Amino acid sequence: MMKAAPSTKIAELYGLPTFQPAAWKAVAAAQHCPFLNRKCRKNRKSEPEITIGTCTMIYGRQAQPVMICPFRLLERSQIFTDCIHLLKLHEPGNELRIVAELAVPGGSIDYCLVSVHDGKARDFVGIELQTLDTTGTVWPERQRFLRQHKVRVKQGDAAFDKPFGMNWKMTAKTILVQLNHKIATFEHLSKRLVLVLQDCLLDYMRGEFAFDHIKGVRDGDPCNFMPTNFARRRPPIH
Repeated sequence: MMKAAPSTKIAELYGLPTFQPAAWKAVAAAQHCPFLNRKCRKNRKSEPEITIGTCTMIYGRQAQPVMICPFRLLERSQIFTDCIHLLKLHEPGNELRIVAELAVPGGSIDYCLVSVHDGKARDFVGIELQTLDTTGTVWPERQRFLRQHKVRVKQGDAAFDKPFGMNWKMTAKTILVQLNHKIATFEHLSKRLVLVLQDCLLDYMRGEFAFDHIKGVRDGDPCNFMPTNFARRRPPIH
């Protein structure tokens, strides 16, 4: 299980564990996301040229760090590999393509994994990513961590002492409502929609909402939940 330095609530910054040594000044300057292999997409609203870079936080009594950036779920592209078996019309030799932000009735889908043959889509599966939304801001924690590692930051940023929180209820309600709208499209097309989320968020949803009917693996269900964490991967549930 991942550990974070006791002096910070930042577990990962720009994809790097904070308990490991790193050239943090260079890391902050590069603003590189290893999961997207490009500049971090989490920009500050007040300073759009600056990215936040916080992937995962230590929060409360959680047994493991809590992901707050959905792109953190893209590590090693494992989620796409785990969805290949849902492409029922995929055949050896077909090309696999990943399409981002595909518009559908009720919103948009983060990714679609598509099986392509002779330039035509033969099958596809939709993939939604969901991590925890925060209340307040984690920016001061980021700035204090960098200052601890001799990186110059604005004094006002680091001195801001208002705490941040994890918005469990609103995160869960929002994604469940979105799924309710989007599943209808995939069910109409006889395709699958997969929700990738951290296992602690799924555990919260199971405790707060009616999930007793969601169990086992049934071929043909339009929606799959794919929980994950840092230490182990669980099989999907339907």
